[in-house]
Amino acid sequence: MHSVAQPWLVLVLTDSPFYVGLVAMLGTFPIMIFSLLGGVVADRFPKRRVLLITQTLSMIIALLLAAVVLTDVVSLTHVMIASTLLGMTAAFDIPGRQAFLVDLVGKPDLMNAIALNSASFNSSRVIGPGVAGLIISTVGVGACFLINGVSYIALIFALVMIRLVTIPVAASMTSPPSTVRAGLSYVAANRRMRALILMIAFASVFGFPFYVLLPVIARNVLGLGSSEFGWMVSASALGAVVAALGLATLGRRVPKGRVIAIAAPTFGVCVSLLGLARSFPLLLVLLMFTGFFQVVHTATTNTLVQSLARDEFRGRVMSVYSLAFLGLMPIGSFLAGTVAERWNTTAWLSVAGLICAGLMLLVLRLEPELREMR
Repeated sequence: MHSVAQPWLVLVLTDSPFYVGLVAMLGTFPIMIFSLLGGVVADRFPKRRVLLITQTLSMIIALLLAAVVLTDVVSLTHVMIASTLLGMTAAFDIPGRQAFLVDLVGKPDLMNAIALNSASFNSSRVIGPGVAGLIISTVGVGACFLINGVSYIALIFALVMIRLVTIPVAASMTSPPSTVRAGLSYVAANRRMRALILMIAFASVFGFPFYVLLPVIARNVLGLGSSEFGWMVSASALGAVVAALGLATLGRRVPKGRVIAIAAPTFGVCVSLLGLARSFPLLLVLLMFTGFFQVVHTATTNTLVQSLARDEFRGRVMSVYSLAFLGLMPIGSFLAGTVAERWNTTAWLSVAGLICAGLMLLVLRLEPELREMR
């Protein structure tokens, strides 16, 4: 609900695709700066404690944003500050959360855990955006931020109640810069891990920012309202849920390398096709396929990267993965918003999607052993 309300609020305040992209960039830019440090924290300290702190801070930020919106004193500056602060907490939350999965279930069930985690996340994206669109059109965006802030209470309670399956291995207590360098060297030395993360980085810059332009397409291209925008986000999430449940069902039987070889470039093609759609029903179908192949690519890559990582490096490896996944999105978000402002929103989507697909095929050609990974 927050992810739908925020860009819609920015668009209402500014009527500018540039500022929609800028605020989205501010939400992920801190991940680029701090995610590697977040990996060090995840390797050195109990991950549950780290997550309790990040979730509490996120709750406070969401409630403060709700307060300024509900009291009708909100400005673009408020939204920019809140987006930046949430990005800073995410820089420490995401590596810890990703590395925490192995502590919860162990390596044998890792693929199922990652897929079910993705299914849970994307199921909320099926329901939440549609509800958010209705709430925005009837009550206003402030209610979405308020509900989001209150929802963190359930997350914090769940973290307190969790019991771990495996005992995490602590990293050596060297200085943070040395620990970061050791993690980067570890990733760089593994060709397959390096190639997998590089593909995620390309998708982050040229593929994932299609989300940033959805409110612009809804409002400025198709002439739709907040409810239809919510359905657009939900359609993408529905495809993602189907993909995640499929991966969870197939589990260890999935030939992961071949799945990535198909899903990664197909995701780029789907993003490109979004730029050509001029019919709302067709756009919803394309968004479902886009969400489907995005999750197949990212969840399978996450599993392979974690399977390749040694336990003592897991937090730092996932911080590099997070840097590629979300930390580079500021570049893509800013690029998407700027080009959409100066050129054409749908044309940029088509070009960016083709660039994404081409880069995926290039990596697969340079590292053919990826296709054989299981």
